[in-house]
Amino acid sequence: MKILIIGSKGFIGQHAFDYFKSLDYQVLGCDVVTDYVSEDYIQIDATNSDYHVIFEKYDIDVCLNCSGAASVPLSLQHPFKDFSLNTLNVFKILEAIRAYQPQCKFINLSSAAVYGNPETLPIKETANLHPLSPYGIHKMQAEQICKEFHDYYHVKTCSLRIFSAYGEGLKKQLFWDLYQKFLNNDQIELFGTGNESRDFIHVDDIVRAIHLVIQNAKFGGEEINIANGEEFTIQYVAELFHTNFHNSKTIRFNNQVKQGDPLNWRADISVLKGLGYEQKISIEKGIQRYIDWINAL
Repeated sequence: MKILIIGSKGFIGQHAFDYFKSLDYQVLGCDVVTDYVSEDYIQIDATNSDYHVIFEKYDIDVCLNCSGAASVPLSLQHPFKDFSLNTLNVFKILEAIRAYQPQCKFINLSSAAVYGNPETLPIKETANLHPLSPYGIHKMQAEQICKEFHDYYHVKTCSLRIFSAYGEGLKKQLFWDLYQKFLNNDQIELFGTGNESRDFIHVDDIVRAIHLVIQNAKFGGEEINIANGEEFTIQYVAELFHTNFHNSKTIRFNNQVKQGDPLNWRADISVLKGLGYEQKISIEKGIQRYIDWINAL
């Protein structure tokens, strides 16, 4: 089986590339990075990506799209750029698949941001969508494009709604921010009340879930939650970091909600479990591994 990973130099993309390589799959990486040369790497133009030449040249069984922007604040500042990377790019990939390799399975990494503030917990894939940011809207539109290409052109598509991803290699978002603040500040100030919650999933569990999707999903234009079905407060994970630093620094929440941020998330992962998923890395173990990774940089 030959897998094409678009966005192979990004956080999840790099982990997916290494994982499938370790299983002896034929893996092609594809990204905008220019200072890298390898026979299993395809460079694309960051400003005018053309996927037709890829699918015309290579026989691809599975296309995993890990590309795109992953920042709510930046989507608010630069909405067209976010739309181009998260929505238009998906259409361009699927159009190339439709034209040259309609039997190729297409997996698009979507986001729990499509849910916004859910009406009930846990969040099922059938829940109403209320995105709170351009990022969430553009991810929702990309899901609709995946449905379009399945329903009208019979392309095998699937959208994975990734919840709060973390792990070694991620140099942004909450855990990176927490580490830097514990390292450099006497008082740790964070947004919100501390009671906001997330469903965290380590990147190693994400790539294992992707593998199960490739093997067992229907590819009928459906969406699948990628999470652990667990709800941890920001206060709890901040205290986990505190424990690992062994110091007397204090944590303060400023009671301000960042624009575009949801309050509470916990996924219903019945569909994912039906594909065979079991969590391997607990939040406690995952944070310890993350801190060890940063310490070794």
